[in-house]
Amino acid sequence: MSEAEKYIEMMIDADVEKIIISNPASKQSEYKKITAEKKAGYFHVSKYTEKQVFHENIDHKEAAFDLSLLTDGKFRQINGFSRGGEHIILISKKGKCSYKVKKNTGNASETADAVTKGPDRINSAAANAGHDTGHNRKKQYILSEGTDIEPLIDMGIFTKEGKVVNSMYDKYKQINRFIEIINDELNDYSETELNVIDFGCGKSYLTFLVYYYLTKIKGIKANIIGLDLKKDVIEKCNEAAGKYHYDGLKFEMGDINGYKAPFGVDMVITLHACDTATDYALYNAIKWNAKMIFSVPCCQHELNKQLKTESLGILSRYGIIKERFSALATDALRANLLECCGYKPQLLEFIDFDHTPKNILIRAVRRPITPESVKKRARSEAEALMKEFSFSPTLFKLLNGDV
Repeated sequence: MSEAEKYIEMMIDADVEKIIISNPASKQSEYKKITAEKKAGYFHVSKYTEKQVFHENIDHKEAAFDLSLLTDGKFRQINGFSRGGEHIILISKKGKCSYKVKKNTGNASETADAVTKGPDRINSAAANAGHDTGHNRKKQYILSEGTDIEPLIDMGIFTKEGKVVNSMYDKYKQINRFIEIINDELNDYSETELNVIDFGCGKSYLTFLVYYYLTKIKGIKANIIGLDLKKDVIEKCNEAAGKYHYDGLKFEMGDINGYKAPFGVDMVITLHACDTATDYALYNAIKWNAKMIFSVPCCQHELNKQLKTESLGILSRYGIIKERFSALATDALRANLLECCGYKPQLLEFIDFDHTPKNILIRAVRRPITPESVKKRARSEAEALMKEFSFSPTLFKLLNGDV
């Protein structure tokens, strides 16, 4: 961990609400300023050039590393603002960092004696810089109660009056969680039209609700194709789409592998595609240069069967440990391979672990530019993991030669 990353991590631990990276190291720097605003579980990052601004969301747990990459050799100053005060990192031309905190005391502000040569001595000052105690409020869901949302009524989640059925409240929260994860990426989406492919849509409850969210809440013209292998499911879903007058929502029979999209694809959704079907869905999304990918994997058996290791046999000795480790390794490899292909991947908790162990969602957003150093690191990490455990994942084989 670099010195800058350690200090940024301290800022984040001190509950900073906003971070500003400024004072470019060179007049030729691509970005003139970078800001990061704290949201629920992530930071919203804005990167300013002379004429444009680029946005992305980075997971809270990865923020220190990602922001240090953006800073490394490119900027001389980082300011973080919390309720307790201002946190300042200054970076010399040789890359040496210093850290100080200006603490708020009532209405006054004083500079804490916290300039250090090493990160360990600043821990207590940063940790005591103040915390937002917050207030208990009823959560406001995107698909809110009291709204006439026909698919939720037909699913038995809403009553005809738009109230949540008590026994379906967990399902209601799960659906809203998925919509929130999509919403995070669409906050700054400026296009008026969005083309979406939903692989393995099944009964398509979420597909209908994504369409409702895009068209009724975001005001985006959505063209969505739900893809599944079951003829009766496809027929019923098309009937429902007609009933709801969702004109931009169609369902087709088709296999994930080799599907030919009829339009340029902006978003790919794949929920609970079994085992390597997720890999084929991700591969298609990459080949289409989809802007956004949202994938909840399921039934991950491939690497479980392949796992062999001489030095870490403890991970294969116990069946349940082997199963869970293999599933986690599968998603870690998928995330790194997406990064090799120019995406910014995140692994998020989709629903509470209490409800199902299959609770990881892969969210990946295509970057305008991915540094070659980032791609190289991602590939090196993936190859090291594959070598250690004799893994040969389907997505790597599909992309072989492309990553």
